[in-house]
Amino acid sequence: MAKAYAEARQQHGESELLDEVVSAKPKVDRTRVGSAEELKEHLLHQLRDAVELPERKAASEELDDYRRFVLTVAERVAAAHAEDGERVSQAERAAIGEIAAALGGSPA
Repeated sequence: MAKAYAEARQQHGESELLDEVVSAKPKVDRTRVGSAEELKEHLLHQLRDAVELPERKAASEELDDYRRFVLTVAERVAAAHAEDGERVSQAERAAIGEIAAALGGSPA
């Protein structure tokens, strides 16, 4: 994950917000959930919460950079291995779309 963070960070210009995000080690959420659907909803809720502070405090350009950064990381993780001959599967594309919606933006 740290490698995906660093590579995604290189793709975006100067941003104090992204520098702060990347400087912190990615945390693993060990929340226990009962189903894959509960896990998905929990993670999407966390993404909505994570974007609230930049929405209130950051410049609109930094907020857009943050959204693109998160989507770049999601794309990088999705493309880590091919499924059914596709670099990014339809299920992964759908998940990226849900991530974009949770962030209040559109897929990259």
